[in-house]
Amino acid sequence: MSVSVLIPTPLRKFTNEQETVAVSEGTIQTLFADLDRQYPGIAARLTDDKGEVRKFINVYLNEEDIRFLDGKETSTKEGDAVSIIPAIAGG
Repeated sequence: MSVSVLIPTPLRKFTNEQETVAVSEGTIQTLFADLDRQYPGIAARLTDDKGEVRKFINVYLNEEDIRFLDGKETSTKEGDAVSIIPAIAGG
């Protein structure tokens, strides 16, 4: 039924300042599409023109980096938690 998605502070302007939102289960790719249907414009911040997760965005499914799972094809199920974490750089 639903997957909870933790929205990072810089993207909360798209979600009316909500920290966590619910989306339909499926894959990370369909999760991004569902997010964009509910909150127009957010997907452009998460994916590039080819639909790939942007390099500076880290996505975790239940605390596992999706890059070590099936990437954007990683399946989600009811009760899962997805965290979207922008990369932080500094020196």
